[in-house]
Amino acid sequence: MIKSSSIGSKVFNGFNYALMALLTFSCLYPLWYTFCTSISDKAATSAGLVTFWPIGPNLRSYQEIMRDSAFFNSLWISAQRTVLGTAFTLVVIIMLGYALSRKKASFASRNAFMWIVIFCMVFNGGTIPWWMMMKAYGLMDSVWGLVLCGSLPTFNVILVMNFFRNLPADVEEAAVVDGAGPWRILWGIVVPCSLPVLATVTLFVSVGYWNEFFQGLVLSSTQAHYPLQTYIKQLVVNIPQGQSLSREEMIRITQLSNRGLNAAKVFITMIPMLLIYPFLQRYFISGIMLGAVKE
Repeated sequence: MIKSSSIGSKVFNGFNYALMALLTFSCLYPLWYTFCTSISDKAATSAGLVTFWPIGPNLRSYQEIMRDSAFFNSLWISAQRTVLGTAFTLVVIIMLGYALSRKKASFASRNAFMWIVIFCMVFNGGTIPWWMMMKAYGLMDSVWGLVLCGSLPTFNVILVMNFFRNLPADVEEAAVVDGAGPWRILWGIVVPCSLPVLATVTLFVSVGYWNEFFQGLVLSSTQAHYPLQTYIKQLVVNIPQGQSLSREEMIRITQLSNRGLNAAKVFITMIPMLLIYPFLQRYFISGIMLGAVKE
């Protein structure tokens, strides 16, 4: 590769570097600011004095979150929901995406099902009918209710469908000649050839399950059944009324800030997804590009 050494080229490269540095800063600074706020003292966070560095660093907010056993119960519920939901949703997306990727000659009702998928992506039945249906099926206060209520993201179905349609037809035809059936073709040929888009969809789905809080609020009648995001949204610094507290407990409560506690909540919930993303990053861009368009 030949690099130009002209002044215009150097100016252009410098501008690109500066722009990329600005974009990187704009992405990383909110994370850093959240962390600094979470470990700063109450006076600094309440007054909005925290900018680039923590003021009066301490771990009181994290200690308060970790002190409650309900936090770990909610963490376990969210972990179950994310793992079970991602696995179940991925299977459903693959099966529906493969069926819709077939031509009408192979699947006569393809167009009808495709219109149903498009309609569900644009419209929904509303919160009250959805809640009534979940209650009728006995899915209240259940991790399976949290899993099944969002197990068919239509955008991801279309993404996977378009990727499947772009796979070479010759491979499937050769498998049919060798005696392979639809199930063998799907799980033995199509799925192994679709790792980029499946990794991308896995990231979308797992992040969606992990970050969702409203469904947990509606489908759970007690705090013991809250997923993590719903649980931490309910956390506030309250001084109990009519309850005698020890001097140490009173000091601990008065040193806490709602703003710092909320920042600690946000930072804790980001960690699992930040740990997962590097393993899926190399598939992410190719999966989006190949699954977003069709021939």
